[in-house]
Amino acid sequence: MANIQVIDERTIKIQTSLEDATAMVSAAARNIPTYASDIVTIYEKMPEFDYTYFCFYAYDSAALFEHMLGIDPKAYTSFSLDAPDSFFYALYGGMSGLYEEAKRSLAAGT
Repeated sequence: MANIQVIDERTIKIQTSLEDATAMVSAAARNIPTYASDIVTIYEKMPEFDYTYFCFYAYDSAALFEHMLGIDPKAYTSFSLDAPDSFFYALYGGMSGLYEEAKRSLAAGT
């Protein structure tokens, strides 16, 4: 699970790994209707960030990320994410596999 270091009442540092990406993909796959918007957004927007600089909050696509963390980073004024490239590539690959079903779920309104 992601390592979250609380620096002070306003600041946290988050460190993720490849395993965190696979956990996010598994969580999304188990509940596509809940995370459909995040899946579609991550898949469509990650290329704009060169895959490895993606910001979950740039497009309001952080529900899955927050679920993985178990905390709400927005409760802090500042947070940083330290993640290896493999985290982002695996996340993108997983979202690509769920993309079509997520699009259907959004279209159906589920």
